[in-house]
Amino acid sequence: MKKLLILISMIILLFSANVYGETSDDSDMYTETAIVLEASELKETEEVEGFINQYQDVKLKITSGKYKNQIFDVKNNLSENDVYNIVVEKGEKVVVSIQEIEGEDINIYISDYMRQNYIFYLVIIFILLIIIIGKKKGLKSVVTLAITMFAILKVLLPMILKGANPIPITILISIVVTILTMFIVGGINKKSIAAVVGTSGGVLVAGIIAYYIGSQVKLTGLSSEEAMMLMYIPQEVNFDFRGLLFSGIILGSLGAVMDVGMSIASSMDEIHKANPNLTRKELFKSGMNVGKDVMGTMTNTLILAYTGSSIPVLLLFMAYETSIAKILNLDVIATEAIRSLAGSIGLVLTIPLTALVSSTLIKNSSSK
Repeated sequence: MKKLLILISMIILLFSANVYGETSDDSDMYTETAIVLEASELKETEEVEGFINQYQDVKLKITSGKYKNQIFDVKNNLSENDVYNIVVEKGEKVVVSIQEIEGEDINIYISDYMRQNYIFYLVIIFILLIIIIGKKKGLKSVVTLAITMFAILKVLLPMILKGANPIPITILISIVVTILTMFIVGGINKKSIAAVVGTSGGVLVAGIIAYYIGSQVKLTGLSSEEAMMLMYIPQEVNFDFRGLLFSGIILGSLGAVMDVGMSIASSMDEIHKANPNLTRKELFKSGMNVGKDVMGTMTNTLILAYTGSSIPVLLLFMAYETSIAKILNLDVIATEAIRSLAGSIGLVLTIPLTALVSSTLIKNSSSK
């Protein structure tokens, strides 16, 4: 139990590292957490140029950083756009920005609701369920999850932020994560080796297809607001935005492809144990049959995952009755289409590759 608690704590710390208590390069702006002690009803300012803004008088108690446990009275200004308004009530926890001005009082702004606790609760529930249901293998799964998050948050992203080419780094990390995951969960054996080869091959195919087609259709990698914002970060890194796009496609397809690879390799290993007399061809055929069943659901998983993130955009197109020709040629739509289709093609090709490698390894081992 003690090891479990330590493991959960490590994962939570990994997720929450550097979330709050951050400062800008000028060291005059802090992001901290606070609790609302008092909050007034909405009030209105005097009309200025035809606009009437609303605000709240709020009493806050800072709960982190250098001003911890100090109480401040702040004015929570609201805009006319309800989407961006943070209307608070007594007892709510919020995120605040604290600006220090030399020779003057500090300015405190309510910047968002504090949501991290509920995210941590979900993480804990998720980990506990994996361990309770999977037992020893569940614990191994949690370890591999921690390794994956560490590789992304502490290796991949920092290296890209330093200006490194994202594609080779992503491929290398994907292969390393695949090897560690398969060997930790399944052990070092024929089944895991076949799954590693099949998964690595499928992910590489997805990356190559995405890179080639993306280059042909001249994807920019700047279809999202977040990508555009990277052009103005203080580090002044000259990002390869198309490289970032293809890096995301590789990572996005890795999980599903890994799942398919291990499912087929594990099924073939069990089939062989149940009937060792099967020939290599028969074993390969059995693996393909399993793969065909998995393929039907996993390709839907990838397509639906990417489509789900684009629902607002699709609704806009439908509302304004945009033509299909215009929709398909938009950068943002072409990006999502290539992302989902390249991942699905890599997933489909993982099936015969894993089945071939698995049947070969199993029968060669049996003959010896």
